[in-house]
Amino acid sequence: MTVNGLPAKLGDSADPSRDAIHLDGRPVALAKPIYWIVHKPPGVLTTARDPHGRGTVLDLVPASVGRLFPVGRLDRDTEGLVLLTNDGAVAHALLHPSHGVEREYVVTVRGHVRGAALEQLAGGVALDDGVTAPGRVERVRRDARARTTCFHLTLTEGRKRQIRRAMRLLGHPVLRLVRVRYGPLRLGRLAPGAARPLSARERGVLRRLAARVDARAAAPS
Repeated sequence: MTVNGLPAKLGDSADPSRDAIHLDGRPVALAKPIYWIVHKPPGVLTTARDPHGRGTVLDLVPASVGRLFPVGRLDRDTEGLVLLTNDGAVAHALLHPSHGVEREYVVTVRGHVRGAALEQLAGGVALDDGVTAPGRVERVRRDARARTTCFHLTLTEGRKRQIRRAMRLLGHPVLRLVRVRYGPLRLGRLAPGAARPLSARERGVLRRLAARVDARAAAPS
């Protein structure tokens, strides 16, 4: 392998977007960036493959699309938006906790949740792995007949089963949980089990987000 015409040595680094990389005399091409979103139904796993043969989010896109991986996870019972891509820079920009990327969920829980409990949820709930970061609770609706409460919850962190654990601690188990937004991406009217490629506008927004993250990382401290 050579980088910019010079033999590559163990420990060398290269940027495929700027450096000329050849293997056995042939140029190493960058994989074309691919971006799809899926509406994950309950019961489908957010993983590239499952050793037990259970359905995964990759089963929701055509096999001809190419090799993709899910950005982050939704637990098995949670529904909603999952981004699939082969763009590592975009995945890093969305996933790293320091970037504070918002995730918005529609949460339906058992019982009539009082305002004090919703304020506690927004301010932070003490779980066994620490207090959750502040969030935002909006559009609260209470159904007297079904004795349920539904609301939108926006978070900037994504701990394992965070919302379910917090609501159980507050005495209102989650009945349904749907992620409707991840950063700049929205689920919209995409049906459960359906998938679509991102629009040019959505792709541009994600790439600009990744570029801003790279610029902050490269800036002198």
